[in-house]
Amino acid sequence: MKIIDRTREYRPDIAVSGDFIVGFPGETDKDFQDTLRIVEEVKYAHAYSFKYSSRPGTPASIMENHIEEDVKSERLKILQARLNEIQRGFGQKMVGSIQRCLVTGISKKRLDQLQARTECNRVINFPFQNIGFIGKLVDIKVEEALAYSLLGTLHNTKELV
Repeated sequence: MKIIDRTREYRPDIAVSGDFIVGFPGETDKDFQDTLRIVEEVKYAHAYSFKYSSRPGTPASIMENHIEEDVKSERLKILQARLNEIQRGFGQKMVGSIQRCLVTGISKKRLDQLQARTECNRVINFPFQNIGFIGKLVDIKVEEALAYSLLGTLHNTKELV
């Protein structure tokens, strides 16, 4: 937390990502609540979360106090709901801003849009104008935040046309 706090002194808008595993053998209710507390404190812009699953031959596979599947599932549901809410909020804060983005290709969902990634690795789709933009850095104005991506419009790209 000290590293994150110190980083945010210099970059208050820094995007932090993380990976979470719930239901590791011996995880208590307090351990899970501590995980939720850290999620609230850090406000992860991106996160992956999974249920622990035993792998034969690993030290954890022979540990005692394995967590019941229904408990793991419930914890994961709670964690993912909170992470998704925080991530949507992170995207909402970007609406109206101009983001420097790397155009990565044609949108996976709409052939009339290109896809790019912001500096904080958020996917942003924008109306297709020129396939020559792929591989280039462009400025995109964020118009809308969706659950897992952004929508935008090109901004000040005269030098690319």
